[in-house]
Amino acid sequence: MLLFSPKFSRSTNAPYALLLPNIRSIPTMSLSSSSPSTLPLQQDSKEAQVLKYHNQTKHSFRNYARGPHGLDWANQPNPFRRFDSAPLVSLLHPPPPDQTPTPYSSVFLNLPPPKPVSKSTISQLFFDSLAISAWKTTGFSTWSLRVNPSSGNLHPTESYIIAPAIDSVSDSAFVAHYAPKEHSLEVRAEISSGFLPKFFPKDSFLIGFSSIFWREAWKYGERAFRYCNHDVGHAIAAVAMAAAELGWDVKILDGLGYEDLKKLMGLEIYPEFEIPARPVKGKFPVIEFEHPDCVLVVFPNGAGEFSVNYRELSSAISRFSELNWKGKPNVLSREHVCWDIIYRTAEAVKKPLMIEHKFSVHQFHSSKLFSENSYKGLTVSEVVRKRRSAVDMDGVHVMQRDTFYQMLLHCLPSGSQNGGKQGRQLALPFRVLSWDCEVHAVLFVHKVAGLPSGLYFLVRNEDHFDDLKKSTRSNFKWAKPDSCPDDLPLYELTRGDFQELAKRVSCHQDIASDGCFSLGMVAHFERTLQNKSAWMYPRLFWETGVLGQVLYLEAHAVGISATGIGCYFDDAVHELLGLTGSNFQSLYHFTVGSPVLDKRIMSLPAYPGPAIDS
Repeated sequence: MLLFSPKFSRSTNAPYALLLPNIRSIPTMSLSSSSPSTLPLQQDSKEAQVLKYHNQTKHSFRNYARGPHGLDWANQPNPFRRFDSAPLVSLLHPPPPDQTPTPYSSVFLNLPPPKPVSKSTISQLFFDSLAISAWKTTGFSTWSLRVNPSSGNLHPTESYIIAPAIDSVSDSAFVAHYAPKEHSLEVRAEISSGFLPKFFPKDSFLIGFSSIFWREAWKYGERAFRYCNHDVGHAIAAVAMAAAELGWDVKILDGLGYEDLKKLMGLEIYPEFEIPARPVKGKFPVIEFEHPDCVLVVFPNGAGEFSVNYRELSSAISRFSELNWKGKPNVLSREHVCWDIIYRTAEAVKKPLMIEHKFSVHQFHSSKLFSENSYKGLTVSEVVRKRRSAVDMDGVHVMQRDTFYQMLLHCLPSGSQNGGKQGRQLALPFRVLSWDCEVHAVLFVHKVAGLPSGLYFLVRNEDHFDDLKKSTRSNFKWAKPDSCPDDLPLYELTRGDFQELAKRVSCHQDIASDGCFSLGMVAHFERTLQNKSAWMYPRLFWETGVLGQVLYLEAHAVGISATGIGCYFDDAVHELLGLTGSNFQSLYHFTVGSPVLDKRIMSLPAYPGPAIDS
C-alpha cells in the first residue's frame, strides 16, 4: 500500500476554502488543527493515552506527525523474521493440479465444501494469504512483494499456526512460525494432541498475528502504530479469503487477553521493553520484539455452532510457558530509533482476558451479485496473488456504474439483507470480526459512468445513520443515487469536481484524484472507545484493513487496481464533512482506478526468490 513520506512533501498554509470545489453546497471552512475529545477521562487513563496518541499523530496542512527526517538505509529492518535453529519444514508451492479452482465471486455467495487439513491445504492457505507473490527488480534494487499488502512494503506483521499433527509436517500437534521468503514453517514447539480438540471442532487450527513496530517506525515514526494495525486487518482478511477458497470459516478469538496470545505464540522469548521518556536513537535490539495482536480459529464450513470457554482455554494456554520453545529470533537492524509514544500506546491497548466474551458463529450471509459481468472470471487464487498496490493511476479510465455498485455491495458487513439493516458482521470476510461494524466510507467519485461526480457516503452500520446525518453538514442531500440497489446504503451528499480536494487531503498525492474514485474510512470512534475500552483502538484499524483488502481484491477482480493511502490530513477530512469533536474519525484512505505500470521495473517469480533479505 502507498504511504506518503513527509520528507518528500511540500506543506501549504492555504486555507481550506481554496481547496474546495467551486460549489455552493459546502460553505467556507476555517482552519482547525485538532478534534478535541469530549470523553470524561482521567489524565492517566488508558483511553486518554489512546486519544493523546491519535491526536498527536495526525497530519495537517501545517505540520506532519513526528518522524525521521530522512531514511537510514543502513538500518532498514530486515522484512523477514527467522528463528535460528528451529526446524524448517518446506511447504508446497503451486496448488496441486487436481484441485478444482474456486471462482472469486462465488465465495461471497456461499463457502464450498471444506477440504481436509493436510500439508497440501495448509500450504495453499499460506500461499494465497501471506506468501511472496513476486519479486521486482530495477537497476541495482530488488525487492519482494507479498500477497498481503503492507504500509510502505515494510511488513511488520508476523504469523503463526497452532495446528494438530499433519502428515509430512509434524508428527505431533505444534506451534510454528510462517517464513514467507522460504514458504516454510519453523516449528517452534510441540504441544499436547488434546489441546485443540478440547476447545474447537474437528479439523480446526489457529492462526496468530503479531507486530514488530520498529519495521514501520523506521520510516514513518510516530504514526507507525496506525499503519501496523492497518496491516493486521489486511492480514486477517487475507487469511479469511484464502480459507474461504478451501471451504473453511474463520473467527477471531477475541476473548483471549494479551498475555494469553503472548504465551500461545511463544512470544515470551522476548525480554520486557523499558520505554524511554522521549524518542531515543541507539542500539536497542529489544525494540524488535513482537507485540501479539490476535489469534483466529479456522474451522470447517458447516461445523455448526460451538462455544469457547475462555476461562478453560486461557488456563490451558498458561501451560505453554513450560514448552520447549526452539529458535532464536534474528536481528533486524544494527541501530534503532525508539518513538516512545508508540510503545506507551501499545501498553494502553493491551486487552485483558474476558471470560464473559461470547463466541458466536453466525450463519453465513451471502453478498448480492448485482453485476456478475463486471468480474473477469478469475479464481480466488488468481485474484489474491495478482493483487498489487498501484503507484500511479492513469486519470483516464472510467468505471461503469454497475461495477461501482457491485464493488460496494461486497464492502457491506451484513451481506444481502433483503430489507434488513447493515451492521452485524455476517458476510465474507467481515464475519471474521467479533464486533458490529464501526467503519463507514466517504467516497470522492471522479470517473464513474452514469454517476455524477461528487461526494458520497456508504453507511455500513445503519444504526449510525441518524448520528452521521446529525453530525455532518446540514446541507448534505443524503439522497440515494440513480439505479442504486435497494439494499446498498449509499447516499449522495453533494455534486461537484472533488479531484483536487481528494488530492490535497491525501497529502497532495495525485493518486487520490487520478482514479475512478477514492475514499476515506470514517470510524465511529470516541463513543466506541467509551463503551468498550482502549483495546478497541487497534481493532478499529483492523476493521479498516479488512475493508481495504476487499477493495484491493474487488479492483483486481474487475481488471483494475487500488492502493491504500495512510498519509492524509485527518482534520481536513473531518471539516469537509462538518464533523466536530471525535465521535467520528477518518482512519484510512483508499483509491481505486486503472494503474500506470512502470516498464523499467521487471517482475520475477515468487519462488525461488533471490538470496537477499528485501
